[in-house]
Amino acid sequence: MAEAIQDLNPDTMTRSPGLTYQQLLDQDTRPVPAVLREQSPKLIPDVAVPVERYTTKAYHDLEVERLWKKVWQFACREEDIPEVGDHIRYDIAGLSFLVVRAEKGVIKAFPNACLHRGRMLKEFDGRATELRCPFHGFAWELDGCFKDLPAQWDFPHINTKKFDLPEIPVATWAGFVFINPDQNAAPFDDFIADLARHFKRWDLSKLYKMTHYARVMPCNWKIAQEAFCEAYHVNATHPQILESLGDINSQVDVYENCARVITPSVTPSPLIDRQLSDEDVLRSMMDLGVNEPVPNPQGKMPRAWMAQNSRESLRAAAGSLVDEYCDAEMVDNLDYTLFPNFHPWGAFNRVVYRFRPNGNDHRSSIMECILLAPFEGERPHAAKMLWLEPDQKWSTVYGFLGRVFDQDVFNMPKVQAGLEATYSKTLYLSRYNEAKVRWLHFKLGEWVEGQGGSQ
Repeated sequence: MAEAIQDLNPDTMTRSPGLTYQQLLDQDTRPVPAVLREQSPKLIPDVAVPVERYTTKAYHDLEVERLWKKVWQFACREEDIPEVGDHIRYDIAGLSFLVVRAEKGVIKAFPNACLHRGRMLKEFDGRATELRCPFHGFAWELDGCFKDLPAQWDFPHINTKKFDLPEIPVATWAGFVFINPDQNAAPFDDFIADLARHFKRWDLSKLYKMTHYARVMPCNWKIAQEAFCEAYHVNATHPQILESLGDINSQVDVYENCARVITPSVTPSPLIDRQLSDEDVLRSMMDLGVNEPVPNPQGKMPRAWMAQNSRESLRAAAGSLVDEYCDAEMVDNLDYTLFPNFHPWGAFNRVVYRFRPNGNDHRSSIMECILLAPFEGERPHAAKMLWLEPDQKWSTVYGFLGRVFDQDVFNMPKVQAGLEATYSKTLYLSRYNEAKVRWLHFKLGEWVEGQGGSQ
């Protein structure tokens, strides 16, 4: 039997020198919510992560059968299909599903396949009054009920009263739509319980989808995802932000189906071996050149000053909510992951990631970045997903954030190539800073390799 995950005592566990995240919260100028005061450090067993999880088609095929066909997964936002008849195509690892606004307040999902000869019902997102196959004209209502087939006299063997599209489970949370290809799936509310509890303070349904970009990555989906699951890589990959990011002083919390890494901003990395001034920290945080003037924090600590600046910049769109959030909520990186591949960030971080296999190619993947934003008045139209060109830089669409992405993306094909070449059979992960990556692989082992995974 596989070893179990163990609780750690946050007061006695081994950790980096410097201020802990909780000590930074002690300096906050506003009341800190309980969700940030909560700590859930875990000792994930030293399970060997096999290289073949990234390099073999055989393992990809196991993931398709035991993970992607069985797990709850983010398909779209409710605002992507706001009107009756709106539909969106969701593809994962060679599978295709149709998510449909069947009637007001009702969303349904079906395999994207005609029951006649299997032709894909919809190739593109759009709006329709029925689900009619373009091949021979078999048709179903928006709720999946059988509607019509040409020359019905020639199909006496079809019981049209039982010829509805097979429906698969759908759930919504915080404006997101989830599906599960397993028609006998365990309840969604149980699956998302820990994440939902944390996000009661940050209602993402009140935000709108401002941008949505996707790009094919030349690496396994787990390589792409893991680059965004720890801050340990900042020292080597993003050295330009070390002066304003407490990378290895991140707080890592692990739960059943979700985990989070909280990385503090406007505080220097403990890896910097020299004294930094407030000006140094603010220059780095604000991405200012060496000759650009740094604003005077007017006697405030840099974190408090930056948090107040963020409040004022968001006040027009978010209203009084900015005054309810503490400094940490305004400036820190609250990065959550719901197993297996959904990454919403808390508070005003706006970022949502999704990583998935690119069809059945285990050596490429799809990386998506969504930005959510507050708004006043009528909800703006949700942004459509746009594809970047294979070599297009993320910085062309996301500015400073995109430049950080570009540094991460630079590593990804090199990791894939290295894993293809290595003589090592396993990976070695740190116990704390890479605990979220450990947790992802622990869960993957439960689901894919049948070691008692909870569905």
